[in-house]
Amino acid sequence: MKKKVLFISLGCDKNLVDSEMMLGMLAESGYAFTDDEEEADVVVVNTCCFIGDAKEESVNTILEMAELKKSGKIEALLVAGCLAQRYQEEIRKEIEEVDAVIGTTAIDGLPSVLDEIFAGKAVDHYQSLDREPLTDRKRIVTTGGHFAYLKIAEGCDKHCTYCIIPKVRGPYRSIPMESLLREAETLAEQGVKELILVAQETTIYGKDLYGHKALPALLRKLCQIEGLRWIRILYCYPEEIDEALIEVIEEEEKICHYLDIPIQHASDTILKRMGRKTDRKELTETVNLLRRKIPDICIRTTLITGFPGETKEDHETLLQFVEEMAFDRLGVFPYSQEEDTPAADMPAQIPDEVKEKRRDELMTLQQEIAFEAAADMEGQCVTAMIEGKVADEAVYVARTYKDAPNVDGFLFVHTERELMTGDFVRVRITGSYEYDLMGELEDEFTE
Repeated sequence: MKKKVLFISLGCDKNLVDSEMMLGMLAESGYAFTDDEEEADVVVVNTCCFIGDAKEESVNTILEMAELKKSGKIEALLVAGCLAQRYQEEIRKEIEEVDAVIGTTAIDGLPSVLDEIFAGKAVDHYQSLDREPLTDRKRIVTTGGHFAYLKIAEGCDKHCTYCIIPKVRGPYRSIPMESLLREAETLAEQGVKELILVAQETTIYGKDLYGHKALPALLRKLCQIEGLRWIRILYCYPEEIDEALIEVIEEEEKICHYLDIPIQHASDTILKRMGRKTDRKELTETVNLLRRKIPDICIRTTLITGFPGETKEDHETLLQFVEEMAFDRLGVFPYSQEEDTPAADMPAQIPDEVKEKRRDELMTLQQEIAFEAAADMEGQCVTAMIEGKVADEAVYVARTYKDAPNVDGFLFVHTERELMTGDFVRVRITGSYEYDLMGELEDEFTE
């Protein structure tokens, strides 16, 4: 009888790709899956430790699953991912119910580790952080089948002073283009229509392998894959956005006019303390260049507030910058003091209540910008992809090219017609509510 695995994936979309690969490996090794902890024989928790809240969620999840092990409801508990990489000794010492810990570059060892556990030989599994990324592995897509993430690189070389990622994911290593194209073709054959490119940084893809930035070349080849309708690019560092990338976004119809550009701040003093490679003037020039070359581009960014040494003046600079730039999408995170990072030991750490107040001020300003932009959409006709249906209502949930899954808003489409998840439709916007839009199908409703 097959052992049943309950798999819990926490953290970012890059971690989700790892989880999907681990699911594929387990399936090939004869394991079955369940979403019900009452049916599970094994629990695998793929963890995150990027900021304090993520660590807390990961630890609480492990402790909750440890209770199942303690009570005898499950036979084995494994911990993988960034928290496992960073805190192996602490996990083993503090949570005795954990049978094995697997590092970020050793996930291909999961099936053998499970076999060892059932043979009474539990062993942790780790590999060098500069190990070449795994390629050509079967994945079980967990995003519904109509969209999927394509991780194009592992690790990061930026070494921003607040970030632990290089220490848990290693240096930047691009995945060979041939492997990515094979993976994308397989996903398209499985019905994926939207491909979302992710990495700690997508913009320098290929530089380590080919001696130059190869993201534009990769994008052009991905655009040739039959079945793909949208290609979305996340995590583009502003200093690496160049004319070649802008040109391919302009020219290729499948590439969404959407870029996620993590800016983090706008005060030159704070940007320098963060170890960022751009200043406010350069950030402004990059945003203006994108909008000039691609007038309908949707720009998403993230900011960190309350970084060590951030003054009222720095915060006012950031507020002014957000108002001037009027970003289409924006997220704000209070600075998280992460041990083993340079910023953790910097003087003038900001109290939590100040961080949160500043975060709230930024989000209030952004809400005004975003809500007004959503209201201005009324009367426009847009292409959208159906995500699902509201239960017991003649309303479908959809996304436009301006909306990445799980981080942006939705378009609620009122219609009596029957639609399927993954359908592309034309919708006339009839109104908005906060970040979300409402609309009705055009007469020629499918594309």
